Amino acid sequence: MAEKLIKDMGLSKAMANVFAARNITTAKEALSLTEFELMQLLDVGMADVSSALSRISEIACPPYQTALTLMEQRVQKEDHGGHLPTGLKGLDEALCGGIPFGVLTELVGPAGIGKTQFCMKLSLLASLPTAYGGLNGHVIYIDVESKFSSRSLQQIKLIQRQVKLIVIDSIAAIMSGDFAHGASRQNLLGWHVSFIKSLAESSRIPIVVTNQVRSQTREEGSLYSFQVQRTDDPAGFDSHLVAALGINWAHSVTLRLVLEAKSGQRFIKLAKSPLSPPLAFPFIITSAGISLLNDYGAELKGMEINRIHQHGHSDIINFDGKGCSEKWRNPS
Repeated sequence: MAEKLIKDMGLSKAMANVFAARNITTAKEALSLTEFELMQLLDVGMADVSSALSRISEIACPPYQTALTLMEQRVQKEDHGGHLPTGLKGLDEALCGGIPFGVLTELVGPAGIGKTQFCMKLSLLASLPTAYGGLNGHVIYIDVESKFSSRSLQQIKLIQRQVKLIVIDSIAAIMSGDFAHGASRQNLLGWHVSFIKSLAESSRIPIVVTNQVRSQTREEGSLYSFQVQRTDDPAGFDSHLVAALGINWAHSVTLRLVLEAKSGQRFIKLAKSPLSPPLAFPFIITSAGISLLNDYGAELKGMEINRIHQHGHSDIINFDGKGCSEKWRNPS
């Protein structure tokens, strides 16, 4: 609209000729000047300038939209983008259909809690035919513990290959190398986050990344009031952990699912979502994969939203992944 020609805007022939003589041919060029600047440049009176600008603005500016219209457009866009159902009824209902397309979803939890099983289940569902509730597509599953390169993803033709899901397991491993420290580590993380988010938005497919946990420092506990203070428990019960990669990474993800173990029971927590309050669902892992014990999530409040429990495990998982007992390294 800004490039619309002034000669086509219904101004009087004389006024249109004045604009053309001063080499002002588009709405953008006219509206980028003030009324006084146009008076001097066109050598016409204020009334003529005001009338011309009013006409140009009326035609060049897009029609107004109400808040209701904008909300309806957003809902239609989300519906068009779609969701990947997790097969867990209660969680899918809370997410209004499942893992949303076009955004970054994070799965965080201690080793052995079931993150990989969850990702495997999503991969299976994404590859199933649509008649069985799947997306009938290909899946890119990247094991970052081996090697990861954002640039290599640029070479993959996602649309032509009918890719319907990308899983990165795990994102924290990218930052655990000896080369990644201080500012360079943050720059590297920023590059990967920016690329992954833009890839999700442009391809309109779900991207799921897993993240590790680590112990919380006293400094972090004092910086962020919404994060819990670490409580040392020599018996190893309900050790409080936090997601790796810090607060900047946490703001980058649209959806955060936390897997934890508390009081002898495993839970999936919907800790961050633009559509749902924080909820916790008890689950078990069987030969068929992850299954919810019930479809009614318990709403979480306060510090429990960000706490990550690891019941009965005395070793705190550090950022470099050391300190994990063999029992917890291998998924049950």
